[in-house]
Amino acid sequence: MAKSTYPRDRFDDLPEDAGRIGAHRAENPRMNGWAVLLWALAATVVLIGLGVFGTLVSSGRIDLFPEPEATVASTPEPTVTPVIDTSYDVLVLNATPQEGLATEVKGEIEDAGWDAKGAGSVLASEAGQDDFEETTVYYAFAEDEAAAAGLAELLGGALVAQSDVYLQTTAADGEEQPTQLTVVLGLDRVTDE
Repeated sequence: MAKSTYPRDRFDDLPEDAGRIGAHRAENPRMNGWAVLLWALAATVVLIGLGVFGTLVSSGRIDLFPEPEATVASTPEPTVTPVIDTSYDVLVLNATPQEGLATEVKGEIEDAGWDAKGAGSVLASEAGQDDFEETTVYYAFAEDEAAAAGLAELLGGALVAQSDVYLQTTAADGEEQPTQLTVVLGLDRVTDE
């Protein structure tokens, strides 16, 4: 062995077969290839998920901080007590393909007390269409709603609606025309004969 210039210590005089003496480091362990692949796949899935989520947030499809929706308190509609008021004139319009239906309903209304008022208080006619869906009683003014509801109840539960389509104008002599309710008969009144 060659002489060294270092100072002597206790390791210089050891026999060759004494075995290992001193600190030894273990070999670098190899990483398992499958474990590395699984960790890489997991990281890829997480990164893609975060990217999709970020895209949805930035495009506005997902709102992280939604504003609370304003709730509007609904006011209950007043219910009207139906009243049979024979002081109203009634116009019955047949809006179905069944002939004579307006005359039949006119008879029902007159039998309920409208004939006492005199001729002309209940008129029957054909409407301009023959495919009206549901029988409806129309009234012109809010104060006529109870009478319209009473007439609708008399007809077996017809709809009630306010409309100025059938509003009468004043008579030619300047006198007010009597208030009128208009019944438009729909396909729900058609009978199979």
